[in-house]
Amino acid sequence: MSDRTARLGVDIGGTFTDVVLEHPGGRASTKVLTTYAAPEDAIVEGMHRVCAEAGIEPGGIAQIIHGTTLATNALIERRGAKTALITTKGFRDVIEMRTESRFEQYDLNLTLPEPLLPRNRRYVVEERMDARGEVLVPLDRAEVETLADELVAAGYESVAVGLLHSYAGDAHERLIAEVLAERMPGVMVSLSCEVSPQMREYERFNTTIANAYIKPLMKSYLGRLKGRLAEEGADCPVFLMHSGGGIMALEIAAEFPVRLVESGPAGGAIFAADIAARHGLDRVLSFDMGGTTAKICLIRDARPMTARVFEVARTYRFKKGSGMPISIPVIDMVEIGAGGGSLASVDAMGRIAVGPESAGSEPGPASYGRGGTRPAVTDADLALGRLDPANFAGGSIALYPDRAAAALDAAVGGPLGMDATEAAWGVAEVVDENMANAARVHAVENGEDLSGYTMIAFGGAAPLHAARLCEKLGIGRCLIPQGAGVGSAIGFLRAPFSFEANRSVFTRMSDFDADAVADLFAELEEEATAFVRSCDAEASVVAEHKVYMRYAGQGWEIPVTLSPQQAAHPEAAAILERFEADYAALFGRIVEGMEAEITVWSVNARTESAAPEPLGEAPPEGEARVAERRELFDPAVGARLDAAVIRRADLAPGEGAPGPAVVVENETSVIVPASRSVTALPDGTLDVKVKENADG
Repeated sequence: MSDRTARLGVDIGGTFTDVVLEHPGGRASTKVLTTYAAPEDAIVEGMHRVCAEAGIEPGGIAQIIHGTTLATNALIERRGAKTALITTKGFRDVIEMRTESRFEQYDLNLTLPEPLLPRNRRYVVEERMDARGEVLVPLDRAEVETLADELVAAGYESVAVGLLHSYAGDAHERLIAEVLAERMPGVMVSLSCEVSPQMREYERFNTTIANAYIKPLMKSYLGRLKGRLAEEGADCPVFLMHSGGGIMALEIAAEFPVRLVESGPAGGAIFAADIAARHGLDRVLSFDMGGTTAKICLIRDARPMTARVFEVARTYRFKKGSGMPISIPVIDMVEIGAGGGSLASVDAMGRIAVGPESAGSEPGPASYGRGGTRPAVTDADLALGRLDPANFAGGSIALYPDRAAAALDAAVGGPLGMDATEAAWGVAEVVDENMANAARVHAVENGEDLSGYTMIAFGGAAPLHAARLCEKLGIGRCLIPQGAGVGSAIGFLRAPFSFEANRSVFTRMSDFDADAVADLFAELEEEATAFVRSCDAEASVVAEHKVYMRYAGQGWEIPVTLSPQQAAHPEAAAILERFEADYAALFGRIVEGMEAEITVWSVNARTESAAPEPLGEAPPEGEARVAERRELFDPAVGARLDAAVIRRADLAPGEGAPGPAVVVENETSVIVPASRSVTALPDGTLDVKVKENADG
């Protein structure tokens, strides 16, 4: 096959690297254990596997789209470059002082996370801009030159520049960049006016430092990856998934690697949104559970909810406020340490605890037989009959039930006086309740009621746990798409090229200047569109406009989406009306007598997506062919039940079975408890619903 028609999606996770090849003849996928020392090795191995399965040479790949946890892991593990911060005199300690909020109000021994850079790597210059971007204290070029020489002598690889109010006036940051380019030509520089031009200096400085900290690592990795793929025959454009739910060119990703944080989970949300659009669903709970973490995202009208700030590396029981804030466009989701590799133990109070520590792929859960001795969620799933030890990951990884049982007994069963089944049941229930509770909190924070939602579950471990989560959350329907085990990688292939441009221009509604607002939106649209055009010069580009608004005196804002007409011809009254409607929907009422204000303006440019293909007529219902039967433990019943085992490949559209049942495929297994039934839909998606004669 000489002409390039195939596309490759690659997702590096904490345990597995998922590789998906879409080609004219269909789709091939595989899971390879992540190779931490050289992540590109797993990518190359997976690429050759799927190419061999599809009968395609690597040279037939037209485009590779990649998402990775490398940026996140480098921040969590503190293994970035030697980095310096240059900031305004008097603001050296902003990243250490944080916002002075306490994420555990009553913990007298509260320990705040260490800043990414210690104090001796934070430098100051005498300068000052005001909030309108006007110079109060001019910057002396000679002072910057002297500081640059000091940084050269200290051997820094990367420099972050974050000055006060540079989002409003960037002249001083640009001058510093100019001097650094002259005096430190080999050093990488990150400017806050480019990385995150938004108000709130703690979040802006931290984001810029994070970008500078991982930039040498990511630039080296991306260059290495491009070269290695070319050597293997895949000499084609490589694009990166960013945290906002779109894809961007490798060169842009190398300059702004902080936008790659959460790139894998973002691909999963895009995958779920695509399935939601195909099935005409307007309220969806996306549930992505892999080997290390579980991600939950709300999707309304086939679009994932988004945010401007999120946290990396939460250090205190995954509590909000205990991590590192990153101020970039991101799909709004909650992520907890609950995956197939999450380790179980008994705490000092005699309670079963699961995660956030994970066995990863090295050594992996005890049942992998790779040296792990502590029980993980995968071991519990195996002990409960949810996994077939001979056919895990398509038979490529053998599982050892005796080692899983021994680990569960040693760490959980023995201390609590339980047998292996009870210990596994306890571990599974704890992890499921942790995820269900995270979903409840996330829904409440966004003013949503999950009872009317449909769950879409994907990731290697999610189909094993999705139906039990639905039971706990009162959700009546769950869809398991084809390719669910490699959903994020498929999501990369569905994502548009996109880029979001943000700008902080503080505006009270009483000072609203329609002409200035129209000019600002036009400037942001031009900036965002230019990034998208750099990826695909011919594509049709659409722009979405948002403002972030609050009442005067409030500490945070809510996003308000504007129509293209409102952005081109802005009117204060129309924008205020939209804000009040969204505010009332979220909080139940508006605040009378308080003036509203806008803090951030945003334009997201993206390529237009093709309309989803219609599913077609639902075929007549039929009974699925049962391949075999095995015992499956049902937590809701508290007993082992005789369950049908059905091969997903044998399920024709319209065919189904009542629970208890297990639908098996190469990358995962779908558990159907006694309270549910499963039916194959025309597109191959599995529809797991409450039985008609069952309650709830």
